[in-house]
Amino acid sequence: MPQIDLSTLGSSLGGLTLQTLLSAVITLLICLVAVHLLCKLLRRVLSRTKLDERIQKYVLAGIKLLLYILTAVIVADQLHIPTTSFVALLSVGSLGITLAAEDILGNVAGGLVILSSHPFSIGDYVEVSGTAGTVDEIGLNHTKLITPDGYRVMLPNKELASSQMINYTSLGRRRITQKVSASYDAPTETVKAACQKAIGMTENLLTEPASAIYLTDYGDSAIEYTLYCWVAPEHYWAAAMALRENLRTTFQEAGVEMTYNHLNVHIVENRG
Repeated sequence: MPQIDLSTLGSSLGGLTLQTLLSAVITLLICLVAVHLLCKLLRRVLSRTKLDERIQKYVLAGIKLLLYILTAVIVADQLHIPTTSFVALLSVGSLGITLAAEDILGNVAGGLVILSSHPFSIGDYVEVSGTAGTVDEIGLNHTKLITPDGYRVMLPNKELASSQMINYTSLGRRRITQKVSASYDAPTETVKAACQKAIGMTENLLTEPASAIYLTDYGDSAIEYTLYCWVAPEHYWAAAMALRENLRTTFQEAGVEMTYNHLNVHIVENRG
């Protein structure tokens, strides 16, 4: 069996020696252990904060990436690889990626704002930039809404974080505002009684705050009345539709005419 001269292993191979390689490997192992311990410690610290779990995950992933990059730079220095050029290349690459992904980064920043400030939660009914729907998923880049007519809409978090938003669910109740018109011939007391009866027939309306009925406008051919009723968010649509149907029923029972704009055409026969 041939003998191996260990002294020859210390000779240079492409500028690298066994001592340099061993030193780099040991440094790499130490760095990896340090990264593991630091991430474990950071995970414990984050778990004690009030940050959303998804934010904790993203923060941990970002810091882990930075630590791995730092590890690569340290090991490269141990191998006598010029780190100045490496860092410069990394900086230029990061700048290029940042410029190319400006919108994505804006959405990510918006997602972090949403997850930390909690303007809405999954299941809330919200309206933003003219789009209304139930929040189905909150991602780091987009938030997904389900509209009442069954469409799934993806809204960029950048837009959500910077636009005016209405959350119809967060207070635990919604108000139904229903306008109805009645003939000038119908006494106000009769109309309000018919409206009150319709409210009593409608299920799931809240007693507190109490419903209210007001005479709100004198139109060209009718008097306008407005009903204000409160309901839990999950019962809003069913209660609103039921109230409209009940109003038609109670108005017919009370003999109150629901007026509407119409055009009467009279044809006069000319016998001359």
